[in-house]
Amino acid sequence: MSESSHPHAGQEPPALARLEEITAASGFGMPSDRLTGTLLATLAASIPDGRLLELGTGTGLATSWLLHGMDATAHLTSIDNDAAMQAIAHAALGADPRVHFVTADGADYLHTASATGERFDVIFADTWPGKYTALDTALALLAPGALYVVDDMLPQPNWPPGHAAKVAALRQTLAARTDLIVASLDWSTGIIVATKRHAG
Repeated sequence: MSESSHPHAGQEPPALARLEEITAASGFGMPSDRLTGTLLATLAASIPDGRLLELGTGTGLATSWLLHGMDATAHLTSIDNDAAMQAIAHAALGADPRVHFVTADGADYLHTASATGERFDVIFADTWPGKYTALDTALALLAPGALYVVDDMLPQPNWPPGHAAKVAALRQTLAARTDLIVASLDWSTGIIVATKRHAG
C-alpha cells in the first residue's frame, strides 16, 4: 500500500517511511506494523508527562510511533540487546531528547528498574523479557492506571515451533490477574492492552 493511500497517511511519524525502508533492507524479521503503531501513538498521547518503557527497540518503528504520540514533557526508555539493530533507531530518532536508548538485556534492565523503584505509565513489551520472561517484574513496574501492551498474540509466520503454547499461557496469565483490567484485541497482529488497577 502506498503512503498516500494508507488510511493514516499524514498522521504517521516523520521518520517512519525511511525507517521502514531501512528495516526491510536490514533483514530484520520482527518489525511492528503500522496498525500497532497507531495504537501506541494514541495511548502515548493520552498520558501527558508520561514515563514510557519499550522492551525491544528493534529498528525503531514502534519507537517512532510512541514518540509521535508523546507530549513534550514525556520520556521514553527503549531497551534492546541487539546493538546493531538499535543503532538504526538511534540514528533516526536519537536526537529527540525525550528518548533514551539502552543496550542491555531486557530482563536485567527490568530487575534493575525494580530495585531502584522505577514506575512507568506505559510498558510496551515487544520482546521476550517483560512478556514471556520476567513478566511479574515488568507488571510490578506499572504505576496505578498504567498501561501494559503486547503485540503478536495472533499466529505469525515467524513463530518458532511451540510458540503458540507460550502465547496461550501468556493470555491465560494476564486474564487471571486481579490487579489488571485486560482487553484482548484480535486486530493487527493481535494486541493485548491491560490497565493496572488503582488500589482500593
